[in-house]
Amino acid sequence: MTDLLANLYPWTKALHIMSVIAWMAGLFYLPRLFVYHVEKEAMADMDPVFQEMEYKLLRVIMNPALVATWVFGLLLVFTPGVVVWSEVWPWTKGAAVLSMTWFHHWLAQRRKDFVAGQNGLTGRQFRMMNEVPTVLMVVIVLSVVVRF
Repeated sequence: MTDLLANLYPWTKALHIMSVIAWMAGLFYLPRLFVYHVEKEAMADMDPVFQEMEYKLLRVIMNPALVATWVFGLLLVFTPGVVVWSEVWPWTKGAAVLSMTWFHHWLAQRRKDFVAGQNGLTGRQFRMMNEVPTVLMVVIVLSVVVRF
């Protein structure tokens, strides 16, 4: 099995990177949609449009990208020689990836709040939350590339 993972390493890495890009695009865009949704709430005719956009972004793009990111990431973890557990970087990356996954689920819950008509956050709060994936991405990229 380890020989297979080693032989597939370039493919696994490429698929992991593509999955991360798709996931990150959604993590950047969904909070922005929530900002527009909150700020256009007075226009009742826009609510169904925003709800459909948010639903499709989450279910069609973000959820499959999250799963693919985790699958290919775990395959990389199990590929011999890729991760050195005695170093700090896998732990900082792992913590950031777990935080990113939590944020994904937090966004999914906010979408459910909109559906239920129970959103309690402002456009400003969603704008601030829009920075979370950026900070986590910086930690992840620096962890893997610089290996601090």
